[in-house]
Amino acid sequence: MQRIMFENILPIIITAILAYLAGSVPTGYIVVKLAKNEDIREIGSGSTGATNVKRVMGKKWFFIVLLLDAIKGIIPVLLARTYVMPYSDIGLAPVIAATAVILGHSKSIFLKFTGGKSVAAGVGTIIALSLHGGLLIASIWALITYTTKYVSLGSIIALALSPVIMYLFNAPVCYIIYCVAGAIYIIYLHRENIKRLIRGEENKVRE
Repeated sequence: MQRIMFENILPIIITAILAYLAGSVPTGYIVVKLAKNEDIREIGSGSTGATNVKRVMGKKWFFIVLLLDAIKGIIPVLLARTYVMPYSDIGLAPVIAATAVILGHSKSIFLKFTGGKSVAAGVGTIIALSLHGGLLIASIWALITYTTKYVSLGSIIALALSPVIMYLFNAPVCYIIYCVAGAIYIIYLHRENIKRLIRGEENKVRE
């Protein structure tokens, strides 16, 4: 019995470790370091995410880093859905992979547990869990960001709506719980942005 339990748990543990390491790859940091030889953590908000990259390298690199971070979220979750069989009936393996990715992105082991706010990586994980639900969430983010010019506001609203959208797309309960927990965590990471939005001091994406 113990051996069977261990054989079921071991793939989950390996999945979590590998997904965390994938999420920890500091895309924005690497791009800015290679192109400008600067530490993005010492610029602007100190985040390694796409929004802060834009401050250093412009709109083109904003979208490139955004895409790379999303892919960083998609791949580990898809692999977990496809190859990690224990508890696959409730979707536990991909949810653990998704959780590990956003933790890795925001608390990267390669950057002394600093990082970004996990929005693009988080949306990438949701796309891997539910293609149509994830694309709708990404579309909401894009629409709100474009109309208000606030990336943070688009991120907060899109992630806050993610559990509802996953429910409407009949996602497994495990996926919905992940979206609830992920939304709370990512919104928490935006707490300073929320304060600036309330004060009218938040930077706009096109400025």
